Amino acid sequence: MASDPRVDAYLAGLPAAQQAELRKLRNRVRELVPDAIETISYGMPAFRVDGRFFLSYAAWTRHCSIYPIDDAILARHAGAIGGYGRTKGALHFSATQPLPDALLRDLVEQRANHLRGGSGY
Repeated sequence: MASDPRVDAYLAGLPAAQQAELRKLRNRVRELVPDAIETISYGMPAFRVDGRFFLSYAAWTRHCSIYPIDDAILARHAGAIGGYGRTKGALHFSATQPLPDALLRDLVEQRANHLRGGSGY
């Protein structure tokens, strides 16, 4: 997958800890869905699959966020994410409280399956 220079610039402008966390997330999504296309959407790094919005992530003052996150995924991973902040549609994480890989894998696989016409959501 080719890098989008706008995403590279976004990440380069972040503090080191946030940059490292979001690069890990970016690389993991690339591993799980190698045909996803990187872009910027609403000012945030994002991925598209089959021309449709797939996932986005962002750095904020005190945390990073991943979008979209649904209640079913959160419920399946409740034990691993107790104490994480969230808003409607987003889960917050940081270098001191990183995103659990099992949750990311579940989210990415479910979103990809849904967008490709399979079950999920």
